[in-house]
Amino acid sequence: MNDWHVMHLGNLSLSGAALLILEATHVTPEGRITHHCSGLYSDENEAVLTRVVNFCRRVSPIKIGIQLAHSGRKGSAQRPWEGRGPLPPAERPWQTLAPSAIPLAPGWPAPRALDRAGMEAVKQAFVDATRRAARIGFDLIEVHSAHGYLLNNFLSPLSNQRNDEYGGSLENRMRYPLEVFAAMRAAWPADRPLGARIPGSDYVADAWGPEDAVVYARELKKRGCDYVTVSGGGVVLDAKVPVKAGYQVPFADQVRREAGIVSGAVGFISDPHQAEAIVASGKADFVSLARAMLFNPRWPWHAAVALGAEISYPPQYERCAPKAWPPGATLGTR
Repeated sequence: MNDWHVMHLGNLSLSGAALLILEATHVTPEGRITHHCSGLYSDENEAVLTRVVNFCRRVSPIKIGIQLAHSGRKGSAQRPWEGRGPLPPAERPWQTLAPSAIPLAPGWPAPRALDRAGMEAVKQAFVDATRRAARIGFDLIEVHSAHGYLLNNFLSPLSNQRNDEYGGSLENRMRYPLEVFAAMRAAWPADRPLGARIPGSDYVADAWGPEDAVVYARELKKRGCDYVTVSGGGVVLDAKVPVKAGYQVPFADQVRREAGIVSGAVGFISDPHQAEAIVASGKADFVSLARAMLFNPRWPWHAAVALGAEISYPPQYERCAPKAWPPGATLGTR
């Protein structure tokens, strides 16, 4: 991480949200998506990430979590604005890893199928990153097992075609992600939440679906998982994903009801009334915003105004609160 992250995350820490999560921070160098993705696998990573977190804590009381991930076969890729494809030879590509040697899509290189020693090494990397996160002082960890990354690769029959005890049945395909989670839970302080980002669907017929997500969430809960955020897609690039506002909320609703675990909803949630209705109706326990919050880093301030709620402002910004404006002034006019 660098000065961009100090600015970016420091800004988001003033958003008024209840929790700020640093997304997809990778546990090994080859577990990154691109050359430019952040990681937590070295003393240098830990030192600069500590600097960023400490800065956020100096300016805001917000709770701060981190999402730990391994990109699997989606790694060694270009940044989105550079094409999103696999790195060409001139751009220092690396060997990616997966449960089976199945390329992500035509034109992508085949990943190396992990053997047991490789699986143990990756699990240990997740544990080591967990211990680093504890030393830094994060309030929460979210294990990333969705979006087509390594742990999701094990869950999905589209990317996991192993013939050992880690492939085949749903029980077998869940085995490795659950082992990783349990090892992280043992390394993470018992009084701090550990959650998981899980897939609700592969959006492909006869593949991973909401019923599988329910089973997976139940097994995570047995191992000490405090919550799940239910997303989906990303395992294959040609899936037909019906993107619209709140399109993944039904996954959180089903998992919450049938697995009995605290569940969060995602999926182009951008309107305050929509977010309020999701929680008030019991479809999810909380909502997570990404793109809407990036577009408007003060989204919670605006949501409070729209919903008639009170929110705390940094004292330097208290005079900008609409309640301090003269009569007749509206958002965007002062």
